Amino acid sequence: MTKFYRTLFLLCCFVGSLTAGFGQQVAEKNIRGPFTNLSFEQFVREVETQTDYRFFYNLRDVDSIRVNYDKSGQKLPTVLQEVLQGTSLYYAIDAKKQVFITPERAIRTELPIGFFDRGNSTSEGDTNVVDYLAEKEKRRITLETRLFNIGRATNPVRPGNANLAGHIRNAASGEPVIGVAVYIDKPRIGVVTDQFGYYSITLPRGRHELRVRSIGMKDTKRQIMLYSDGKLEIEMEDDVIALKEVVIEAEKDVNVSGLQMGLERLDIRTLRQVPTAFGEADLLKVVLTLPGVKSVGESSVGLNVRGGSTDQNLILYNDATIYNPSHLFGFFSAFNPDMIKSVELYKSGIPSRYGGRLSSVLEVTTRDGNKKKLSGSGGIGVLTGRLTLEGPIIKEKSSFLIGARSTYSDWLLSSLKNPAFKNSRANFYDLNAHITHEFNEKNTIYLTGYYSQDEFRLNSDTVYNYNNMNATLKWKHIFNTKLYSVFTGTTSRYKYSVSSDQNPVNAYKLTFQIDQTTFKTDFNYYPTAKHTIDFGVSSNLYKLHPGQFQPLGGESLVRPDVVPTEQALESAIYVGDRFDISPRFSISFGLRYSLFNYLGPKDINVYPNGSPKTEANILDTLSYGAGKNIKTYHGPEYRVSARYAFTPDASIKVSFNRMRQYLHMLSNTTAMAPTDIWKLSDPNILPQVGDQFSVGLYKNFKNNTIETSVEGYYKTMDNVLDFRSGATLIMNHHPETEVVRAEGMAYGVEFLVKKITGRFNGWLSYTYSRTFLRVDRSVPQENINQGEYYPSNFDKPHDVTWVGNYRINRRFSVSLNFTYSTGRPITLPLAKYELAGSPRVYYSERNQYRIPDYYRADLSLNIEGNHKVKKLAHSSWTVAVYNLTGRRNAYSVYFTSLGGVVRGYKLSIFGQAIPTLTYNFKF
Repeated sequence: MTKFYRTLFLLCCFVGSLTAGFGQQVAEKNIRGPFTNLSFEQFVREVETQTDYRFFYNLRDVDSIRVNYDKSGQKLPTVLQEVLQGTSLYYAIDAKKQVFITPERAIRTELPIGFFDRGNSTSEGDTNVVDYLAEKEKRRITLETRLFNIGRATNPVRPGNANLAGHIRNAASGEPVIGVAVYIDKPRIGVVTDQFGYYSITLPRGRHELRVRSIGMKDTKRQIMLYSDGKLEIEMEDDVIALKEVVIEAEKDVNVSGLQMGLERLDIRTLRQVPTAFGEADLLKVVLTLPGVKSVGESSVGLNVRGGSTDQNLILYNDATIYNPSHLFGFFSAFNPDMIKSVELYKSGIPSRYGGRLSSVLEVTTRDGNKKKLSGSGGIGVLTGRLTLEGPIIKEKSSFLIGARSTYSDWLLSSLKNPAFKNSRANFYDLNAHITHEFNEKNTIYLTGYYSQDEFRLNSDTVYNYNNMNATLKWKHIFNTKLYSVFTGTTSRYKYSVSSDQNPVNAYKLTFQIDQTTFKTDFNYYPTAKHTIDFGVSSNLYKLHPGQFQPLGGESLVRPDVVPTEQALESAIYVGDRFDISPRFSISFGLRYSLFNYLGPKDINVYPNGSPKTEANILDTLSYGAGKNIKTYHGPEYRVSARYAFTPDASIKVSFNRMRQYLHMLSNTTAMAPTDIWKLSDPNILPQVGDQFSVGLYKNFKNNTIETSVEGYYKTMDNVLDFRSGATLIMNHHPETEVVRAEGMAYGVEFLVKKITGRFNGWLSYTYSRTFLRVDRSVPQENINQGEYYPSNFDKPHDVTWVGNYRINRRFSVSLNFTYSTGRPITLPLAKYELAGSPRVYYSERNQYRIPDYYRADLSLNIEGNHKVKKLAHSSWTVAVYNLTGRRNAYSVYFTSLGGVVRGYKLSIFGQAIPTLTYNFKF
């Protein structure tokens, strides 16, 4: 049979008498010109109108080409050679006047010399064309044309539906691929793989062509005969392109066809295209370029999502909670870019499996590691170095992935002449480890460990130290093709300390620690082609050590002080159901019921009704024993989403979600800092409750290569904490006396235009949003701004971001991003006056003024090494300039009094352009 196909192929080639590449030609008409500033599509239409040629190409490969050709009467190969000069595209023409435009190399349209000679399928020294019958391609074609029988064969095929399930894996590494679209065209039925690369799809019994598609991977397909429920494992190959596009969604049209709204997906492998302050790919910095996501200022990694404060974001690293996601004053995020596989940010329509935060969920998932061979990657930048190793433990069964990252900023600071820098210290490191083991086709174990350490001192003897420690154990069990479960146990610890020992008499050490232990079980059930059900239970045990102030050293006279520990148990049960009513209309319902128990031992202060909570107003103190239930809060959390598609490339979506948050961050600074205090809800501090309504319009253009969307939202928040003027939070035994209970309101609209493929790609976003708080209590002394709404600390109405990447050729690409935002609110001193012989300052209403607006431009050049297949290591260089214009953006405005005169100053973090150079390697 193989010999027959080869003979048939040979006859076809001889009948065609093909011509390939740049040098070979067939008889053709001269092309009339000239062509002035035409798109490649327009140019093709002109040529096809004049001649009998027919062009075949991928739209995304040519979408950025402009044709300017001032000659006329030339042969087509001559015209194409000049039009495609300087690009990474090639052409090939056969005798039937079919023109094939392909990236990287021309396809071979003639039978290679020695085709029938075993092991010699290509001509020696022929490097400009690709033998499309190479072994890998032959294998792919065989897999795509072979018929796979699924289930127990019957004759005839029984009517009804059956379920097909399996994993999509990378052919080179064996890692699961997330977000792959698996579907059939008739009838149109499809699903997307989850974080384990698992899919489950219910189809009519019979013959189908199963299509598999994902950006960054080569599309593939499988011919199946579905008799009954069964499994099909599929491997996909990497799509080798010169510039890795920034991928926001894995399926081209998922923004239109998907039910989920307010979701942003990032492939971490592409983040190197966005310039950052010190040259290293930074997950959180790229998240901040997305619509609806803001920060309070330069270098801050605290996220403010749709009007929420930084503590209203749930940040998960393989399902373990990260409390402080920053390194080195916020210049770096806590995530090693070489470890990460995918990132998902939920801003609205949050699935019912998530809870505990009001504003967003940021889920970061690590790679599983290469199951087929040992490999590694790393990089050396201006301030940091990193190294990642991965490989099989048992080939095709288990793998490991370990990574380390550290900074050598201490060495740089010590080498500077300025005493202020020379006497400073700043360093960090983090360690990651991940192990995957597949016992059999139904049971897989995942184990992850993470540890990070930061320490800094700025021209003083005060040393700040903080660390994160996380561990995750997952067991995935597949019951059958329609049902699988994941059992997860995690532990998270965040701890910081502040110490000073310059003066032995006053030497001290202040510490804070929060521990969280989580167990949860999640089930995914696919009963029919139209239903997807997920359900589960979870439980979080919190234990807080709010503060210990201890003497440091034997000579210290500091008086010890310990704020009593507190603990609580947060449990939840949830269920969610997605129902596809028709190909155009889908709806999703979810219900999560959460239960919070504040537990002893603890002393609780009692205050009189109608009076402010102050230390002087404490009526009584109630003592509760260990494990005693002190206070219970509970309530339902509703999740509803709906989608209606007007056309295949346009849809409208609406969603509503209610969230409850029982954990608060107490901080009267604008940014996340290593001295923030976390506080559990108790009888005096109520849990936060938030409702969000969202609506969005989505439209794609040019074969889904350009995405546009408009999303609007309105959010209400109850029991949000704000602070009294001059509040003291650290080592406070009764923090309820320093906070006030506020209600919040946020609304906005987000515009996004995104081009995700081609030589030029990127996105442009604009967000208009407002966030207000109001403290209008029955106790007048607790009111702020006379009970009227006032802007929150992170209210920034206008925000514009543009991220652009351009591929010059196979080895060079350039990236430019620009951001502008309104300055954040501030409370200013307006006047001085004397009261009882003492000078006083009169301040404006809270947050009635703003610091100057913020804008910044960044530029980077990415240089790939040569692309030889066989080499010791593949490398690349990134040359970048952060803050290209050298603008001194104000991080904050502060005031000092000198000689009785109050003067204002602006503080800038980066007041000049910062050039960086980073070397990356992979082997």
